[in-house]
Amino acid sequence: MVKYGYDFYIIAGFLSGSILFGRLIPMILYKVDVQKESKDGNPGTYNAFVCGGIFCGILVLLADIGKGLVPVALCARNLGTESWKFALVMAAPVFGHAHSVFQKGHGGKAIAVSFGVFIGLYPESRPLLMLAGCYLLFAVIIPVKSNTRKSVYAFLLFVVLSILTISSREIRLGCLLISAIVVHKHCLKANAEFRHGKEWRLE
Repeated sequence: MVKYGYDFYIIAGFLSGSILFGRLIPMILYKVDVQKESKDGNPGTYNAFVCGGIFCGILVLLADIGKGLVPVALCARNLGTESWKFALVMAAPVFGHAHSVFQKGHGGKAIAVSFGVFIGLYPESRPLLMLAGCYLLFAVIIPVKSNTRKSVYAFLLFVVLSILTISSREIRLGCLLISAIVVHKHCLKANAEFRHGKEWRLE
């Protein structure tokens, strides 16, 4: 039986992450391009629900979770999590989704795929529970209306909690890399939306 190395899972994770199901599935099912039909042009789960309906949104959610879960879970099972390269395996699907090689570097905000990566760490459940808790904090206890700010605040708090509570250096590094990718992507999206809105108002 062929045993693949960490580099294989890094590449496989990046390529799987680059498949933007949030755009592909609505296009196949309903001939709807969420990048054109949605307000923010984000090819993600939320816009799949909005533009394609519940069934379409659920399919996209499962696919986006799966493309983060599968390479991480397989790598953890076959090679373990003790190499520093495992942090890159964790980050690869998220980076691929945020900067898709199939979309000339453009992509989504990488929330669902991040949760998929953390599900793939099972039985290590701390990162998944912490990120879910951070989102609940800014959605329910300290409500933040802006989805962009909510995600940025959640991941910044997640960074702090990861540093303080995750003992595995490799998994902790993976959590930090994922957070950096997501926060950076949200800042890029927010900046693009601001510039677009400013130009629109001037017209």
